[in-house]
Amino acid sequence: MAKPAAPIQELTRQYGPHLNYAPAGGWRAESTHPYSLVKTHCCFCGQQCGIQLKVRENQVVGFEPWEEFPFNRGMLCPKGVKRYLQNNHPDRLLDPLLRSEQGFRKATWDEALDFTARRLGEIQERYGKDAVAVYGGASLSTEKSYLVGKFARVALGTRHVDYNGRLCMVSAGHAYKPAFGVDRSPLPWSDIPKAQVLLIIGANIGDCAPITTDYVWRCRDNGGKLIVADPRITPISRNADLYLPVRPGTDLALLMGLLHVVLRDGLEDRQFISEHTSGFEAAAEAVQPYNPQQVAEMTGVPPQSIEKAAHWFAEAERAIALHAKGIEHQSKGTENCAAVINLCLATGNIGREGAGCAMITGQGNGQGGREHGQKCDQLPGQRSIDDPEARRHVANVWGIPVEQMPQKGLTAVEIMEAIHRGEIKGLLSLCFNPLVSLPDATFTREALEKVEFFGVIDFFLSETAQFADVVLAGSLHEEEEGLGCTAEGRVIHIRKAVDPPPNARQDCNILCDLARRLGKGRYFPYASTAEILDELREASRGGIADYYGITYDKVDRQMGVFWPCPSLDHPGTPRLMEEGRSFHPDGKCRFTLTRWRESGDPVDADFPVYLTTGRVVSQYLSGTQTRRIGELVDQYPDPRVEIHPRLAAAHEIKQDDWVTVTTRRSEVTLQAMVVKTIRPDTVFIPYHWPGERSANRLTHRTLDPHSRIPEYKVSACRLRRAASPPQWWSERGANGDRISSTPAIAIIKERR
Repeated sequence: MAKPAAPIQELTRQYGPHLNYAPAGGWRAESTHPYSLVKTHCCFCGQQCGIQLKVRENQVVGFEPWEEFPFNRGMLCPKGVKRYLQNNHPDRLLDPLLRSEQGFRKATWDEALDFTARRLGEIQERYGKDAVAVYGGASLSTEKSYLVGKFARVALGTRHVDYNGRLCMVSAGHAYKPAFGVDRSPLPWSDIPKAQVLLIIGANIGDCAPITTDYVWRCRDNGGKLIVADPRITPISRNADLYLPVRPGTDLALLMGLLHVVLRDGLEDRQFISEHTSGFEAAAEAVQPYNPQQVAEMTGVPPQSIEKAAHWFAEAERAIALHAKGIEHQSKGTENCAAVINLCLATGNIGREGAGCAMITGQGNGQGGREHGQKCDQLPGQRSIDDPEARRHVANVWGIPVEQMPQKGLTAVEIMEAIHRGEIKGLLSLCFNPLVSLPDATFTREALEKVEFFGVIDFFLSETAQFADVVLAGSLHEEEEGLGCTAEGRVIHIRKAVDPPPNARQDCNILCDLARRLGKGRYFPYASTAEILDELREASRGGIADYYGITYDKVDRQMGVFWPCPSLDHPGTPRLMEEGRSFHPDGKCRFTLTRWRESGDPVDADFPVYLTTGRVVSQYLSGTQTRRIGELVDQYPDPRVEIHPRLAAAHEIKQDDWVTVTTRRSEVTLQAMVVKTIRPDTVFIPYHWPGERSANRLTHRTLDPHSRIPEYKVSACRLRRAASPPQWWSERGANGDRISSTPAIAIIKERR
């Protein structure tokens, strides 16, 4: 049981985050300091844009656009432009660390790995196999994700393995799988410009998936109409033909209202419904009460706008609905996504060029990371862990008796809750920062203080890793070869550009070495990630996410391969459900019955304002990487509270005033950003920061009953103008920069 290894200020002084503004060795004339180019992909969001890294003397020193790569054609967002600055960053972990009385001390690899294996073994011997859990990450390559699942189930024999993608797109997966028999966006992004109507709901594309905006603008240039539903007028909303200012947490009512109008006015595609779907009658009956006036009262969207949106979408020959975490981060996120699918099925918009629905996956390998086994309920190839045939197939590939394959385990939030209850005693985590990412951060901190052993594999010391007993210095994106899968289902090749620092290690090697020390080395004999991929291909063979026909060479030749790809001569499958045929045995797509229910944290007289959270363009998820890149921090140094002028005036709040936001769990004090681009009953806070600035101190642990995703997008809060700045502000430098007391680290931007 542990507090942070040392006072937080001291850990921050030693390990950051510090701001880096220049590549290793500084800026050098390229004419006299040549470099090589490595074609690879950005390490951040689910678009996985193509990029060329400049490499000099085993260091990444810059980038060039990769204009030939078809998805982004050389375009990059601010994070992509600056991603190279994390390589050779002054905060980089260069050695294994062991907790000591003074904080952390450097350790040898033998010492650190022996300690980790011994503590995991001791806990399991005393409490049972399932007393240990493993966290993976959606930023890991597909091979690493596969290895995490196998390591947990074979090397440790625990059923508890899950990943931070549980906090991203899992609600969408739980809706798409019953509807289509597959968890993947059904269409390639090249279809988007060909739509006549584009509905974007719960997706702040401009900040969260910037390159996708190019596809949206091309749709507009081709004459397409744009409908956007969001509580905020996001950058993409400002050019919408129709904006639907939906109240937080009421997206399901809006979507059911759209389907109500479609059916009421006879706009459904009866032939498609009859030939290619099942379950229509129940879905149709469920939306009967949701007339435009009723829905307007629930959502705040004018009834005439509901009518117009429904007619535009249904009357178009080709319509596409795009959605993201805005509708998935709710306790009814699965139903929200199912309602999007129902709308597309009812109008025959599926399986055709320029027609369909698509989830905009947020995390780097959010798609590939949920396909091959690091989810608690899944085996490689998107196989269900409850399926006896799937268990036999994977057990045979792994060389273990099927009886030894663990059953379904707990999800990410449930694992932390089990730690808090004392049921899980040991945790090994890879590239996951739950103290910032999970809801109700105070609860998460309490759980971390209770766990008997906590091991971390990462390349920076995150806020969560400050609680660790051992930190194993792992590898960056560009330091290990592997595959990823983009939001559109395109499998891409992450090329190794440089080696890790001399005493850091590749993540795969760390896991395999741990497996050997746990007595399971014969199951992890890999000499390279290519060998892991070969086994993954066989393990996925015949599954829904069939990678058997995918190799590094093939991905390079085709600039990506869309799965499923069941054989080496198969070209891949860019568009799913063509001719209306799903992955279900009968080939039918299935309507899903959706039912309304309230949020888990409703507004009332004491907490009358809606709080919603999200991202800003210059930061990424928990900020472990992006809060260390100076020019990204400069764009948005600290979280702010977006508040409408009407709501601000009611609380005597002006621009830049300090505002205390209080929920039923905690409070934070941040500066106000008074804007007209948000509903007057709602405030917004971005969630990339830790500690006293953490939006997730405010959020609640209500879970979607199907996907087990937390309800980040809907909390009840109240506001008051603060009398003075909070303590965290006074601990910063005079100009707001985080300043290091270590003079050897050049982190303060030169003043010009």
